[in-house]
Amino acid sequence: MTSDEMWKVTPLKSCILAILDKRGGVILENDLDNSLKDMYGDYSDSELNKALMTLENQGLVHVSWISKTKRRIHKMTQDMGFLAVGED
Repeated sequence: MTSDEMWKVTPLKSCILAILDKRGGVILENDLDNSLKDMYGDYSDSELNKALMTLENQGLVHVSWISKTKRRIHKMTQDMGFLAVGED
């Protein structure tokens, strides 16, 4: 088994949450990408999107678009809440 085929010890979702904790709960996707490459290693855009979508569905983060190419990832706290589609 080569180093490219080895399993990661820490899940990508856990690394994202750890980075958000270090950054005060808010980070831009570009900064997250740089930090994840240092902490996690190689991953694909689809893996990142899947991890962010899972975290958002679990209510742990909120991802919002700042512009067409920039996203902001915000860690949710107990007192925060977002309305689901159709709840407004």
